[in-house]
Amino acid sequence: MRHKTPPPSAATTTAALTHDVPASPSAQLRDSLSSHLRARLRRRSPLLHHLNADTSWLLQIPLPAVAARRRTRGARRSGGSVASNAAAGGRGTARAYYNILIDPWLKGGQSDVAWWFSQQWHVEESAVRSVGEVEEVIGRVEAMVGEAAEEDGSEDETHDEGGGRRTRRGRIDAVAVSHEFTDHCHKDTLLEVDGDVPVFATEKAAVLISAWDHFRHVITIPHFTSGTSDWRALSLPPLPSWLSISRVVSASHDALHYHSALLIAFNTRSSPDDPASTDDDDENTPATALVYTPHGLPSSPETLAPLLTASPPLAFLAFLHGLHDVSLPAQQLNLGARNGLAAQRALRARYWIGTHDEVKKGGGLVSWFLRRAKETVGEARRALEVGARMGIGGWKGGGVVDAEAGANGEGEEECVELGNGESLVLEW
Repeated sequence: MRHKTPPPSAATTTAALTHDVPASPSAQLRDSLSSHLRARLRRRSPLLHHLNADTSWLLQIPLPAVAARRRTRGARRSGGSVASNAAAGGRGTARAYYNILIDPWLKGGQSDVAWWFSQQWHVEESAVRSVGEVEEVIGRVEAMVGEAAEEDGSEDETHDEGGGRRTRRGRIDAVAVSHEFTDHCHKDTLLEVDGDVPVFATEKAAVLISAWDHFRHVITIPHFTSGTSDWRALSLPPLPSWLSISRVVSASHDALHYHSALLIAFNTRSSPDDPASTDDDDENTPATALVYTPHGLPSSPETLAPLLTASPPLAFLAFLHGLHDVSLPAQQLNLGARNGLAAQRALRARYWIGTHDEVKKGGGLVSWFLRRAKETVGEARRALEVGARMGIGGWKGGGVVDAEAGANGEGEEECVELGNGESLVLEW
């Protein structure tokens, strides 16, 4: 990896942004978390919030900077603090982040095909229990951005979506749905989202969601392939031009595209510390990318080729892939730690983050045959080393990519496991 995994202190608790921590000295703890997060927000990096113990996420991407300094000046002219104006969310308030809700399943159970075939429930209650609480998280982060600017005593540049448009601070800007299965495409949760929010969904999920007649815009996510390797060309309205959501699918036969990934690519040029930042808008300008693959993207060179040969190139900030190998007798479900390690060695993402590893309460026929193997990154590393020495080129998930060495040649890959309600500032 380009950098070692950040220390645990890099994470804070999303729950502290939506609920009061019970019992004294809860206020001191909450203030400490808020102060810690505000200090990191000054760097204008993306934020990732784990909304439950499974695979529901909120990604906050810094909006492109504009030269005006309306936020701080406006607050001072009105006689209020930046924080109080941010909390009010009134007209004329600029926002700092573009907010993407990913695979939301926040409460209740889920069932595929029929109740007797497959049912699942969260064992641990989601830290963020509703779409309204997701909006609370967004609003409080925005308030912290204002507080951080005020504490600096500087007239920091403000952010905007383009065209001077202003919107309420707690808004979800887009929803991304990676699969049609109801632990990713959960109807009850999705119907809590405002119908004006655009939903980007895979083919079958888009058909299901459109049938609910709730959302005005349901967009089928385009495929990112070697033939369509420019992320900018896949930025479909109403996404801003600096952001795209696309899908990478397995090169092997996978009729359901079960083993696939969402690719979220963006170039906001908002951080001087970001290697994707540049003043030149040419073919060599890299985009920052997040790869989200809840069931695993096979690590074969053929499958990863579109990501590794993209033009403009992609700088991988985060790679979300679980550690658990989950299967049925006739179907490999989640590809597990070994596949994740091999793929991470190819992508060299700044962060490898675990996802979709919650051991849920199950019912129905499927629960009787489901098999789960838990493996650490260290165990996966040793298994790949043994396989390389024996000349074994792969396993159920696909071929091994660079199995003998880590991205930095030292085998130091680690997986950050964000718990239910934890957040991470994604810094280069």
